[in-house]
Amino acid sequence: MDYLSLISAIAVGIGLSAACGFRIFLPPAMMSLAANLGWMDLDGQFAMLDSWPAFAVLSAAVIFEIGGYFIPWIDNLLDVVATPAAALAGVFVSASMLGEFDPMLQWSVALIAGGGAAGTVQVGTVATRAASTGTTGGLANPLIAIFEAIAAVVLTILALLSPIIVMIVLVVMLYYSVKMIGTLKQRKAKTQAA
Repeated sequence: MDYLSLISAIAVGIGLSAACGFRIFLPPAMMSLAANLGWMDLDGQFAMLDSWPAFAVLSAAVIFEIGGYFIPWIDNLLDVVATPAAALAGVFVSASMLGEFDPMLQWSVALIAGGGAAGTVQVGTVATRAASTGTTGGLANPLIAIFEAIAAVVLTILALLSPIIVMIVLVVMLYYSVKMIGTLKQRKAKTQAA
């Protein structure tokens, strides 16, 4: 087993999974585009992404998902569905990066690291959106949606091009997300106390 290839595949898988936590369909759509352009090889059960019709369907899903997050209150409803779906998408994209390794390793890492990364990011976005809805009545939610869409694109591109950089970016984003949620909670507590 080539350990460098394994570590790189795991890093790409975690990066793509984290991007699924921001937008579920965007990483698979970009993977499909990369496969269709010959920049990435997808084999086995994931070869289904290597077609233009798959890319078209995923692109339409990306447009509807991103558009839905710009509508206040609909975005909160989408989070109800997106939370488990993001974890599943994280498992899917992570497993697709580990296709050439032992199936036990592939699915164990995909479930734990991929599903965990996507779920953690998704829970962070849900908490941020809930805090925004509670403090601004949903008026700031479109700004959060813009940030999430940009983060999904950047993380996906970084994961595909440079998996080590994406790991650093994920740690920094996690730090600032936790810090921002804490600040919003403190503001809300001060407002309620006053």
